[in-house]
Order: sequence, then C-alpha cells, then structure tokens
Amino acid sequence: MEFQDVVRRRRMVRNYAERPVERAQVDRMLDNATRAPNAGFSQGWSFLVLDTPDDVRRFWRATSDDVDAPDRWLAGMMRAPVVIVPCSSRAAYLDRYAQPDKDGTRRRNGSPAGDPWTVPYWHMDAAMASLLILQTAVDEGLGACFFGLPPHREPEVRDEFAMPDDVDPIGVITVGHRAEDPGSTGSPASRRRRPTDDVVHRGGWG
Repeated sequence: MEFQDVVRRRRMVRNYAERPVERAQVDRMLDNATRAPNAGFSQGWSFLVLDTPDDVRRFWRATSDDVDAPDRWLAGMMRAPVVIVPCSSRAAYLDRYAQPDKDGTRRRNGSPAGDPWTVPYWHMDAAMASLLILQTAVDEGLGACFFGLPPHREPEVRDEFAMPDDVDPIGVITVGHRAEDPGSTGSPASRRRRPTDDVVHRGGWG
C-alpha cells in the first residue's frame, strides 16, 4: 500500500470481526515499532502482547466490570484477537543520559531536581512507536485502535501480567479485522478535521 494511502486510511477501529490475525502480521507491527525515533537511542519502550483468547480475556477482566454484559463499545472491542500494551521506561532514559557521550544532559544525583528532561520523551517515543503499530495495521489490511488504560485499573493490569515497576503503560492498542459499523458515532463523525492552514504557522504566529 502506498504510504499516503496508509496515512489517509488510518482510523480508530472499535468494532472487530471474529477472525484471527496472523502471527507474522503482529510481528511486523512490533518490528516496525522498534524503528521509531527515540531520544539518545534509549529504546526505553516495551510491549505487552496478548494474542491468545485466554490472555485477551484476562486483559478485559482486569480493566472492566462488564465483560459478561458488555455495552456496544466494549463488545466490539473485546472481539479484537490481539491486544498490545505499549510501555515506556523513564529509568532507561535517565540511565542512557548518565552515560559519557550524553554528559551535557546527564542525571545529577538521581534526584527529580536534577532531572534534565523538560518533556517526558520516554512517553513520546513510546507513542511514536505506537503510531507505527497503527500504521502497519492499516498496511496489513487490519484495523486498530489506541485508547487509554483507566488509571484506577492500572494496578490490576500490573498484577495480572506481572509488569515490572520500572515500566509504565501509556495506553492500549487493539488489533483485528475491521467489522462494518455503519452506526459509528466516533468523534470524527461529529467534528470536522481542522484544515492544514489552521494549524501550520510558517515563520511564527504573527
């Protein structure tokens, strides 16, 4: 598929058909994710991949009380055969920037006050890796959706999947074959896309 087609066809898919996804397709998404730009080549991301019915069910039970009587949104999402939880690691970036070749922004005494980061690039880089997963799904003829993990459910997800303390989930990606959903009421159906000229400021905002 042409790159421009991948960009224009990408949508957040919330209704999936009950069809499996090939392992090779998932592996391609993850391989592409690791090609995302990342500060200092820190590569502080990690990906929890749930691609068996039992593991996917465990995820939904850890994040929802309604898996046995789901609403329309949850029912459509639960049919996705693959769930990927992209994670970031602040520690990986602090460690990387404590190394000699990054001396100018190295960690000082390991304290928050000495943290040289004004932007949490560990989250940003994991987000860029997530976008590559979404785009690769389109290129594979699949659908995908990135959504937030409910904060109050994070401890349950950590416990259920034995996640280490030094990684933080930044969201969740469902992947599967898209089911037709003519009644979709997602935000793009009610909000217009801002024209490029509205968001691009050449030479400043003046």
